[in-house]
Amino acid sequence: MTDHLLFLILGLGSGSVFAALAMALVVTYRSSGVVNFATGAIALYVAYTFAFLRKGKLLIPIPGLPDNIDLGAPQTLAASMVISLVIAAVLGLILYGLVFRPLRSASPVTKAVASIGVMLLIQAIMAQKVGTSPVSVERIVPENYFTIAGTRVPTDSLFFAGIIVLLGIALTLLIRFTRFGLATRAVAETEQGALVSGLSPDRVAAINWALSTVVAGLAGILISPIVPLIPMSYTLFIVPALAAALCGNLTKLGPAIIAGLLIGVAQSELTYLQSTVDWFPASGTAELVPLILILILLVARRDRLPQRGSVTAPSLGRAPRPRNLYVPLLAVIPAAVLLVATQGSVRGAVVTTFILGVIALSQVVVTGYAGQVSLAQLAIAGVAAFTLSRLTSDLGIPFPIAPILAALIATVAGVVVGLPALRLRGLPVAIVTLAMAVAVEALWFRNVDFNGGLDGAPVKAPKLFGLDLSIGAGESYPRIGFGILCLVVLTAAAFGVAWLRTHRLGASMLAVRANERSAAAAGIDVRRVKIAAFAIGSFIAAIGGTLMAYQQNGAAPTSYTAIAGISLFAMVYLAGVSSVAGGILAGVIGAGGILFLALDRWIHFGSYFGIVAGLLLVVTIIRNPEGVVGPLHTLAARVGRGRQGPQVAATAAPSTAPDAPVIGGPVLTVRDIGVRYGGVTALEDVSFDVREGEILGLIGPNGAGKTTLVDAISGYADYTGSVRLEEHALDGVAPHRRSRAGLGRTFQGIELYDDLTVRENVVVGTTATLGRFDDAHEPDLDRLFATLDLSEVADRPVDEISQGRRQLVSVARALAGRPHVVLLDEPAAGLDSGESQWLGERLRAARAGGVTVVMVEHDMGLVLDVCDRVVVLDLGKVIAVGTPAEIQSDPTVIAAYLGGSSSSEPDGADTVETNNHEVNV
Repeated sequence: MTDHLLFLILGLGSGSVFAALAMALVVTYRSSGVVNFATGAIALYVAYTFAFLRKGKLLIPIPGLPDNIDLGAPQTLAASMVISLVIAAVLGLILYGLVFRPLRSASPVTKAVASIGVMLLIQAIMAQKVGTSPVSVERIVPENYFTIAGTRVPTDSLFFAGIIVLLGIALTLLIRFTRFGLATRAVAETEQGALVSGLSPDRVAAINWALSTVVAGLAGILISPIVPLIPMSYTLFIVPALAAALCGNLTKLGPAIIAGLLIGVAQSELTYLQSTVDWFPASGTAELVPLILILILLVARRDRLPQRGSVTAPSLGRAPRPRNLYVPLLAVIPAAVLLVATQGSVRGAVVTTFILGVIALSQVVVTGYAGQVSLAQLAIAGVAAFTLSRLTSDLGIPFPIAPILAALIATVAGVVVGLPALRLRGLPVAIVTLAMAVAVEALWFRNVDFNGGLDGAPVKAPKLFGLDLSIGAGESYPRIGFGILCLVVLTAAAFGVAWLRTHRLGASMLAVRANERSAAAAGIDVRRVKIAAFAIGSFIAAIGGTLMAYQQNGAAPTSYTAIAGISLFAMVYLAGVSSVAGGILAGVIGAGGILFLALDRWIHFGSYFGIVAGLLLVVTIIRNPEGVVGPLHTLAARVGRGRQGPQVAATAAPSTAPDAPVIGGPVLTVRDIGVRYGGVTALEDVSFDVREGEILGLIGPNGAGKTTLVDAISGYADYTGSVRLEEHALDGVAPHRRSRAGLGRTFQGIELYDDLTVRENVVVGTTATLGRFDDAHEPDLDRLFATLDLSEVADRPVDEISQGRRQLVSVARALAGRPHVVLLDEPAAGLDSGESQWLGERLRAARAGGVTVVMVEHDMGLVLDVCDRVVVLDLGKVIAVGTPAEIQSDPTVIAAYLGGSSSSEPDGADTVETNNHEVNV
């Protein structure tokens, strides 16, 4: 029992570090919206600075300058700590000013990727400046002990935990009871409101960045006497720190501190059990603690990171649609020539480029297309590699059955990794996948119970019909046959990923990446698309992992580390994560690839490779989110448009007055709908029918609950009551299934997919009709484009067209699914009076084509002109239903809009003025 107590107390040492790093994460996120993956690397740098000061040297972290400056004598403990923390504060100001201030309006994912670039940059600088040999640090506190039940317990862990708790109390008091803390809370709530109040969000964020780096630096200093300083030793402390910070929802210090301490205690106890309990795994159980905690917090509770009050642009860069799938295959010829013309280590680098390109293409599918930021793709490749060892060495399964079977098994593991993405999106997915990669590496790859541990697991050489396809050895290394195998696999993977982009499933992935809610409204099963993305990406990564195992004649855990996976993700993002060309380029510039070899051998620049890569990643995120290949795609698009010549506007057929509508029976029935948000009642007992063939207007003052009602009908808001579409009861039905049942909708914010062309946006809408990804049955959309005057811009990206036409694209997408009833949420927003009148004609034409329309609109002229009946809401209740003529003269409606009883004009007519439209009622 005393041994358990000893390890629990010892765990407070590492727990205090996790708590401090969690505090730094909370401070940074509250002030600038950045989940700083570089927090552990910052702690590492400050710890190194402290260690060198204690030895009388000042570390210079600038490439090209001397590694350090001799100060003549070792510095005292107090002086070393003060100087180190001042340097940490300056580093925080520099990072905010140069990196994160330019990204202040970017999405949380973009900011997080930038912090990954900073992490890799700091780590690479430390590796170059101090090498990889451990650096020892003198004790900070005297070596004292106390005795519990006859067991001597060191006091330093308790001392460190006490310091962190006191620091947390001080920070809490600072935030709650000072003007600076008030300013920080105000900025976190809304930057616009802070500006109106005379606060500077930039200044508040800069000070908080300095504060957070000081806290992280203090954590690094405290742990340095316990954990030897190695460039990568502190980086993955970010995983338990993230778990602790998430316990405080990235906004509260107290829960984060307590969680950090408890994580350290739990990991210490599990480490003890690993060495004393026979049935415990030999390693990896400690790394499961933060993973399980993160899963509970983000998945079971379905928590999302708190949103700050700033406008974000959640783009990962455009994913251009390939114009021709076969022309790029000509690049195989120079690649094959390069393979044959080289030998030795140069050919080995070419082969490595091919393999890295395959794994990078998996990242293109998962992150570039589907928008799921996975940091576990290399870990999935490792699962396939270690599985291949079992299949070939233990079971004797031959090539190519063994690698395909290993890839399929790894695909299952990849889908499991992606399961949290079914309930999460964006940055939380990155956090979960990183924690999974760390846990898999520790629990499986480095575990002697499951494989050879650090020595790896052997893999038998591939042979096919007596043909040796192995990497070879000695003078024959690497053999051309193995290189050709890798090139064939890379070509097939590239062609498959490009083909995916041109088909409906790829467009659906991009729709999910752009806006999950809008994708579901188009009939896309968002969960199915996410699972498909993880399955396809995992299979590609797994095939790459088996090639890497064949290349190394075994599965080595050092090849599939979480850090290496982060580095590979960074290379893909740098090259261009949203395109096939970017994936292949990532293989070229990746560690061990042909560019790396060229820089190292012929320019002697290899030692700076990691530094330059990290720096370029940061610059790319700030200046060019589409990566290195982005400008090439832009140039190709311009050339393509130039060859097509000027677009000729399509002339729609002369509009003729449609026949008088034939109004049928109820097609959409809404009964007793109620929606509550906490203690606020948004809707109460809303009931009405929508009859087949009519245009029903839904109007009311601002805050009446119109959009909330549309959200409830289409499945985006929880409600009481019932909704029926013809014979289908829609209660409890997911939004995409309501769409497939024949209920279409648009959104008030338009919510188009800016990464797709106009045509692709509308094609996505046909998913509701088809219910499957089948391009052979794609309906003819040209008539729809002509009707809505979109033919001229059909093949242009939607981010290049006017606001008015963007509205029409959203309407076209809703109509493309051939719904029975379409819900239009302010379709005339952004249109002038002439365009609004023209839209009304288009809606009547759509109604003549068999579509029933429910329209939420503030343009009263349009509503009264095109609607057959109007439903009026006020304060969440239906106050009137009738024809436009009846609504015009209803005193209850007049009172609702004017906020009081109606007033008579001299001519006896009353007026309602809303949204700058004065309409006689």
